[in-house]
Amino acid sequence: MPELPDVEGFREVLVSCAQGRVIRHVEVRDAGVLHGVSARRLREALEGRRFTGAERHGKWLLARTGGPTVALHFGMTGLLVCAGPDEEAAPHDRVLFTVGTGRQLRYRDQRKLQGLWLAEDETAVERLLARQGPDALAVDRERFEAALCARRGTIKTVLTDQSVVAGLGNLLADEILWRARVRPAAHANELTEDDRRRLYTQMRRTLRSAVPTGRVPPRDSWLTGHRDTPSPHCPRCGEPLRRSRLGGRTTVWCAQCQ
Repeated sequence: MPELPDVEGFREVLVSCAQGRVIRHVEVRDAGVLHGVSARRLREALEGRRFTGAERHGKWLLARTGGPTVALHFGMTGLLVCAGPDEEAAPHDRVLFTVGTGRQLRYRDQRKLQGLWLAEDETAVERLLARQGPDALAVDRERFEAALCARRGTIKTVLTDQSVVAGLGNLLADEILWRARVRPAAHANELTEDDRRRLYTQMRRTLRSAVPTGRVPPRDSWLTGHRDTPSPHCPRCGEPLRRSRLGGRTTVWCAQCQ
C-alpha cells in the first residue's frame, strides 16, 4: 500500500514529468477511478491548462493547475508513472495526461480502491482534506503527543488513523513502533511521556530516511527488511518476530524489544 514516502515519490514524478507543461489531452480509459466528476468534465477543466505545482498531504497528492486541482489518492495499488509518447499503455493505466510534446503522466491502479477527484476551487480542496489530520512530516511534537493522549485505542490503530496523523500506513507504523520499543497493542492514552517522545522522534527519523527512496525501504537493519522473510527474526535482538491482527491489519513486532 502506498504510504507517505511513496506518495512523495509520486509527487516528484509529477513535477519532473509534467510541471510547467501544457495538458494537451486527458484520456480516461476507466471512469471507475473518477469520483464526483465525469470524464468529459475532467477533460474540459484541464485540457489547455498547465500543471503548475504538486503538493502532498499525507497520502493525498494535489496536482495544481492555477484553476481546478486534481486530487489523487492511491489506495492499495495505485501509482503515478511517466511514459513516453510511443509507450503502449499498461492494462491498469486508468487515466492518461498527455503533456508538452507528448510525455504522458499515467495514473495506474490495479484494484481501483481510490482514484481521482477534481476540486474546482480551494474550498473544494479543503473539503476533500477536512478529515485528514496534520501531515506526519509536518506535525510538531506538542500536537502529536496531544493527539495520542486523546485516543483510547491501541497505538497501532491510532498511528494508522489518518484523522490523527496523515501519511502513516501499516509498514511505517510497525517500523516506528519497533524503533521506539512500544508494543503495538498498548493503549495510546496510557503511554508514558517517554514513550510518546520516542514515538515522535522515531517517526521523524524513519520518514526522513524513507522519503528519499520513494518507498518504505526493506533495509536489513529495519523491521521492514525482515517481516516478510520465511522465518522472520528481529534485526535488533535476533528473537523471532510475532504476528498479530490489530484493527484488521497484520501487525509485526518483537516481544523481546517492545
